[in-house]
Amino acid sequence: MSFMSRIYLDHAATTPMVPEAIEAMTRELTRVGNASSLHASGRSARRVVEESREAIAAQVGARPAELIFTSGGTESDNLAIKGVFWSSAAVGRRLVVTSTIEHHAVLDSVAWLGQSAAAEVCHVPVDSVGRLDLSALSSAVDTHTGVVSVMWANNEVGTLQPIREIAAVAAQQGAISHSDAVGHSNVDFAASGLDMLTFTAHKLGGPYGIGALLARRELQLAPIMHGGGQERDVRSGTLDVAATAGFAAALEVATRNRVEEDQRLRHLRRELIGSVLTAVPWAVPYGSADEADRLPGIASIGFQGCSADAILMLLDSAGIDCSTGSACSAGVSQPSHVLLAMGCSEAEARSALRFSLGHTSTLADVRALATALPEAVQRAKAAAAFA
Repeated sequence: MSFMSRIYLDHAATTPMVPEAIEAMTRELTRVGNASSLHASGRSARRVVEESREAIAAQVGARPAELIFTSGGTESDNLAIKGVFWSSAAVGRRLVVTSTIEHHAVLDSVAWLGQSAAAEVCHVPVDSVGRLDLSALSSAVDTHTGVVSVMWANNEVGTLQPIREIAAVAAQQGAISHSDAVGHSNVDFAASGLDMLTFTAHKLGGPYGIGALLARRELQLAPIMHGGGQERDVRSGTLDVAATAGFAAALEVATRNRVEEDQRLRHLRRELIGSVLTAVPWAVPYGSADEADRLPGIASIGFQGCSADAILMLLDSAGIDCSTGSACSAGVSQPSHVLLAMGCSEAEARSALRFSLGHTSTLADVRALATALPEAVQRAKAAAAFA
């Protein structure tokens, strides 16, 4: 079965490249020249990289010098958290503060620092819709805090976080603030008050294998990779010229179409939630019910008494792609740490599917899901009862 014949409802894991990004990459793939070389071919490649850097920075409220190209969101998160910790630990700031619902790129980086670098670690709780407890954050952050990392919006349930307030709490104590904003184009780095911000191309209609870390120019970051000294001496490695062009083109499209696309996705999500609840009345949506307080295209829904893995595979056989949570933890049979942190039981956390919409999603996709879902849920529930 080809991709075009399938119903793709997993855009939060990755989304198809937009034509503009494909065109930009294709144009550059025949280019010869290392962007770090001094000859004419190298300078030509460097020009593409720097023009891409300027275009990307302009779309996210940053200065070009603040943008560090990386291989993607995971590397950016690692560089942000470890790079700041190793710099701040030297002046006695060994506390790392994060939330209980972060992506594993953040959670595992923080855990590693605790186990291997004698970092002190604090996980701040969230409420029942996945919103950070600001009072708990204020109590946790002190003058020994090196870095505070809280995601821009949760990738499983879609709840937005109070980023400006979080950045202000960190700044008040002299700590460095970071947010994982992977998958979001509606960000303004300067207005957020953050010191660092992570994002990536492939969740915005760009290519795999390239992302960025925005970091204030004066910020002291220790490198986690050493070599040629590219990207402010903190991220060595030969730059992928074609990928930077594709990244810039995809972000430009996402930014240009943002208002109309957000409205379209909010409408589709309402249709999806309504059709799922009509098909399976006892299903339970998770995350904030306030549309202004959540991402437009993510719907996390629990089917209690069923295994989400079983429903996913039954939908897969019917030609529908969805997720049980973060794709980066797919294949590992664990309950969603996000839903557990929100107060769900282990059984509830194992019963939830994530349907995420994107630029190729249509009303026909939502209707196809509503048609296939009742039988999939019935069979999954029967299997769970038998087990």
